[in-house]
Order: sequence, then C-alpha cells, then structure tokens
Amino acid sequence: MALDGYIDRSVSRQAMKAELLDAETELRLAYAWRDRRDEQALHRLITAYMRLAISMAMRFRRYGAPMNDLIQEASLGLMKAADKFDPDRGVRFSTYAVWWIKAGIQDYVMRNWSMVRTGSTSGQKALFFNLRRVQAKLEREAAQCGEVLDQLELRARVATEMGVTVAEVEMMEGRLSGSDFSLNATQSSDEDGREWIDALEDDGVQAADMVEANHDAELLRGWLQRALQGLNPRERYIVAERKLKDEGRTLESLGEELGLSKERVRQLEAAAFAKMRRSLEGQSREVRHLLD
Repeated sequence: MALDGYIDRSVSRQAMKAELLDAETELRLAYAWRDRRDEQALHRLITAYMRLAISMAMRFRRYGAPMNDLIQEASLGLMKAADKFDPDRGVRFSTYAVWWIKAGIQDYVMRNWSMVRTGSTSGQKALFFNLRRVQAKLEREAAQCGEVLDQLELRARVATEMGVTVAEVEMMEGRLSGSDFSLNATQSSDEDGREWIDALEDDGVQAADMVEANHDAELLRGWLQRALQGLNPRERYIVAERKLKDEGRTLESLGEELGLSKERVRQLEAAAFAKMRRSLEGQSREVRHLLD
C-alpha cells in the first residue's frame, strides 16, 4: 500500500507539471490526431489533461479501490475520449473527456465492488453512486419539516426521486451494506461452527420428492399395463406401434400391413383409447376408495 501511495504522488506530480492548453492549441492537436493520426499530438493532448483524470479518480477513493487502479481506468477513459473527440463540434476537449473518464471509473468500481454483478441498468448505476447522498438529502428535508422517515417511507421517496422501483432500492441497500464473505466462513468463532454454505437450501431434487415421484411412476406404469391387457391383440399392436415408439408409425403404413384402410385403423385406435380410458378411470376410483 505504501508503494501505491508513492506511485500516486509521482503520477500526480508529473501531471501537475504538464502544460495548460489554450483553446487554439487544443483544437490544433485534436485536428492533428483526427486527420493525420499524429501520435505526438495525441500524447501531448492526453498529458495535458491527465490532471483532470487524476482529480476525477480521487473522487472515487471512498469505494475502496486502489488509487493506482482508479487512475489507470481514468487514463483509459481519457484516451478513449481523445480517440473519439470531434473538434468540429465546437466543444472543449475537457468537457467531452469528463463523461468518458467518469464512465470508465464507474464501470471499474462496479465490476470490482462484488463478485455478484452490482448493477446492469442506468437506474441501478445511479443508485450505486448516489443512494447515500439522496437518502441524506431526503432525511434533511424531512427533518426541516418536522418529519421522521422510517425505512419504508425513505425507500419509497428514494425510488420516486431517482425514478426506480422500491425493490431496486432495497436490493442496492443490501449490496452497499458490506463486502463479500466466503461461504466457507464459519457462522461463529468456534472452530467447529457450521459454515455458511451448509445453510444454503439445496436446489436439487429432495429424497422424499424423488421417492414419491418414483412411486407414482411405478403406479402409472402398472395402470397402463393393465389397460393394455384389456385390449385385443390387434388393438394392442396399433397402440404400441402408434404411441409407444420413439417414432410412431402412420395410419397408412399400419393399414397397408394389416390389410385395412387408413380410416379403419383410426377407428380401431380410437376404440382402443376409449377402452384404456375406462380402465384407467376405474383403477383411479379404486385407489381413491382405498384412500378414503
């Protein structure tokens, strides 16, 4: 950490010694880079505004990221701004670069805040960086009016103020409440304490559900076998060929094999299904009677 601080100060000192560009010089350098890809002009433009990048990086130190990393991300944002800057728009480069620098730093902070993705929408991003400030402002305004806001009311007002949902406010409060913890950490100081991972609900199939599903499947299999046994051989053959194979046969092919018309095969199939339906309904009534 001491080394980081040394590097921070060194970079800062170099940035402070850089030249200050007037509008005319800045414009000339921007044209040189855009039109001729003059790398010396690009280097001079970026070096001149490195102090701006460092100044913006320092505003995000409270999020716990190493200062050198913040400066690096700010520098990348500055270089992207220089590459995309259009001098014909009549805007100072510093004004244009601020957005790119800030966006780069914010993306880095949010990526490294937690292993869980902190926010993906513009509203969630605004919440991440402004939630505490907005909460403090609303609490001050309420206090001036003699109001005391509970958590529910405060969240509702924050949601209205920032144009997000209350659920998003609650989610971001949880994300900002602390850093990540290992699931293998114990729940107490005792060496034999249970790990947090042991408290997670198992998403897999539970043993009781598996036993019940297997029992139901076996029962249904028995019912179907009994229903099939109630059919005559030709009906059983048609049902098996049509419904009990991965690729059921067509009515035409069965008709050709059995010497019957397509319509006759369809009638036999319908009659077989009707017999099976009656058999299954009768077996289910028996089971319900036994359970009652």
